[in-house]
Amino acid sequence: MVDFFIFILGICIGSFLNVCIHRIPREESVVQGRSKCTQCGKQIAWYDNFPMVSYLVLRAKCRSCGKRFSFRYFLVEFLTGFLWLYLWKLCGPSPLFGAGIVLFSILVSVTFTDLETGYIPDKLTLPGMLVGLGFSAVFPSLLQQTFWAQGLMRSCVGLLAGGGILLLLGLAGNFIFKKETMGGGDIKLLAMLGAFLGIGKVLFVFFMAPMLSVPFALYTKLIKKEETMPFGPFIAAAGALAFIYGDYFLANYFYGY
Repeated sequence: MVDFFIFILGICIGSFLNVCIHRIPREESVVQGRSKCTQCGKQIAWYDNFPMVSYLVLRAKCRSCGKRFSFRYFLVEFLTGFLWLYLWKLCGPSPLFGAGIVLFSILVSVTFTDLETGYIPDKLTLPGMLVGLGFSAVFPSLLQQTFWAQGLMRSCVGLLAGGGILLLLGLAGNFIFKKETMGGGDIKLLAMLGAFLGIGKVLFVFFMAPMLSVPFALYTKLIKKEETMPFGPFIAAAGALAFIYGDYFLANYFYGY
């Protein structure tokens, strides 16, 4: 019963994330105004606004104009519910679960916003940095510390390391290739992850994200004949892996014990 409740709560948050993904890049309020069809502009009735269920019942079409809704709406809701349930099974009722659902919800928003618009809004990453710092201070055990000041210090170092690494890499790339090679949104995203994860795991993200992106980069370059692709989703995916499996990889492949 608890598992079902966690999943339902997760898909409801996923519905809100869909609002953020659509409205934040357009500088619209995420708390005011009813949801509307993006095609005809008609408000969606409350009985057509149940997460996942309405999408299936309406067969992914607007009741008013008949135009199809993007599959992204269903995917974000299901993915958020699945991730919340997975974290619950993994962490149980703990500070780690609380930090995880906040972080993963932000990462879902970042991923789909970057895929659709090509940029990562500060309205997602900057508050995320503050939340990461706050969690680390209130629950220093998240970063293997005992006192709040130690947890906060580790979080600050992770934030500075994550943002600083990509910033220096981007500046070097700009100098070498004479064009922008690293977006500011990517830098802030890795800084946010550093605030949640600490320096060890954010370094794991730094090395893992490019590895995850290689097949997609080759497809984009060779098949689609495009020069650029969003990098944020790969940073987000590596961040999720670091949150769940980072301790294992650091212990077995980096520290050697």
